[in-house]
Amino acid sequence: MTLIFKQLFALLKLLNSEKGEKSIAVGFACGLILGFAPVFSLQTLLVIFVILLFRVQAGAAFASAFFFAFIAWILDPVFDSVGSVILEMDVFSGIFTTLYNMPIIPFTKFNNSIVMGAGIVSIILSPFIYVISKKMIVKYRVTVVKRLEKTKFWKAVKATSFYKWYAKYTELYG
Repeated sequence: MTLIFKQLFALLKLLNSEKGEKSIAVGFACGLILGFAPVFSLQTLLVIFVILLFRVQAGAAFASAFFFAFIAWILDPVFDSVGSVILEMDVFSGIFTTLYNMPIIPFTKFNNSIVMGAGIVSIILSPFIYVISKKMIVKYRVTVVKRLEKTKFWKAVKATSFYKWYAKYTELYG
């Protein structure tokens, strides 16, 4: 239970930070793919490589992957049916046979219907997650954060010496 709260607080801290909306939204889209993919697979390594190589917010990716993994568990029957349809298509049988006989590709576990379905669904949904999360981050920052900054409670917190120390510390050391 504490892990869930820790992820939730890290996500709230990230949303309230000065990080760009685009990198956080891409992090959410990568988190969708990470959450739907098997834990120890080549897909996971590829997405982590993309996160580290490009300017993707890793905190958003890993926090959202944690939550999307729960959604993936619920959607396993859908993934199974989508994956079964794709794996049983005669058009792809030659390609799948060739891929399975390659040295590294079978470690993706693409021949499993749930893994195939989750991969296809996550690739299709990731652009939508990017657009939706970007709009929601902007809306959150404009409405919720601005309202919170106007409250007496927040003004009282900002007046404390601890907050001034914390603000100086984050300014100097990030």
